[in-house]
Amino acid sequence: MKSLGVVSPQSMQFREPLKLTSGASIADYTLVYETYGELNADRSNAVLILHALNASHHVAGVYLKEDGSKSVGWWDNMVGPGKPVDTDRFFVIGVNNLGSCFGSTGPMHTNPATGKPYGADFPVVTVEDWVHAQARLADALGITQFAAVMGGSLGGMQALAWSLLYPERLRHCLVIASTPKLSTQNIAFNDVARQAILTDPDFHGGDYYAHGVVPKNGLRVARMIGHITYLSDDDMADRFGRELRSGQYQFGFGIDFEIESYLRYQGDKFSEYFDANTYLLITKALDYFDPAASHGGDLSQALAAAQAQFLLVSFSTDWRFAPARSREIVQALVNNRRRVTYAEIDAPHGHDAFLLEDARYMATVRSYYDKIWRETALFAGAAESVVAA
Repeated sequence: MKSLGVVSPQSMQFREPLKLTSGASIADYTLVYETYGELNADRSNAVLILHALNASHHVAGVYLKEDGSKSVGWWDNMVGPGKPVDTDRFFVIGVNNLGSCFGSTGPMHTNPATGKPYGADFPVVTVEDWVHAQARLADALGITQFAAVMGGSLGGMQALAWSLLYPERLRHCLVIASTPKLSTQNIAFNDVARQAILTDPDFHGGDYYAHGVVPKNGLRVARMIGHITYLSDDDMADRFGRELRSGQYQFGFGIDFEIESYLRYQGDKFSEYFDANTYLLITKALDYFDPAASHGGDLSQALAAAQAQFLLVSFSTDWRFAPARSREIVQALVNNRRRVTYAEIDAPHGHDAFLLEDARYMATVRSYYDKIWRETALFAGAAESVVAA
């Protein structure tokens, strides 16, 4: 399959204040995004891809770094020419959310009210706030309806929220390895990760920018905790087992096992590029997502507003967002007589499976997008007939 090759981010500024769920608002903010493929004449082939916790607008293609190395988009195996989300057919948009540290306005950016970085003053945002901001971007791009809105994990929550907040603005909703709300255990993991950051001496109440430091130890531990939840027990056992790094016990508190070395490497790498305040914001957005809460906990009532057709995909060894949680969404959609396709993929890789190259998973998504393409072609043909008449 062909590659998109070198891609470039774009940005758009929004002057009008965005009212947030918390009651706060944010004005004069920027969203960074990327686009791939060509928008057709009637603008009916647009697909919106939404990112998970530590990802960004860089969905596919490559960046060329100053040192000559390449940065490949986080879902490059999924999006591109001839790939399941085929950019020879669809106009694909990847957008970076508010509060991120990858270009869109976030805690690292200057607060126009103070002239200093927002830091801890950046308002808490929710999944719904992100969706409203994304809808503004779609408006600015002249897209009134998406052929599909798609995301994995936290991105899947955003896709689900799109189907409820803007039901007429998407024809298909693809929710991959996601959940209608976090379990108690997931909330607990998120809080432990946040506490690691909040108690780091270099955190300085969120204003560490002014001190010229980064709460790296907190970020490292937060990432290590999170990374454990992204992998399955079987996957970790197959990859690392109880292998010793040096072949024998060291009788100290350094690194003995290969899994320890791996987790510390992942934590160190994460602490070099991710922002601690952003981590706090995004994990809170995860915790707060619960569309059924305003309907007495009845998910069927919450999803009654949806009009899109749905594809849900889960993975057998994903214990963070287990298949049972996807089946809850499927059942609620069936209760509302919505058209829904569900695939439960037997894959060993845990939650991270949604990012990997499983042939059955890729074939499922490809087949579904083939269906969307056929419908889009019919939709465009019908529109041309109306214009001709």
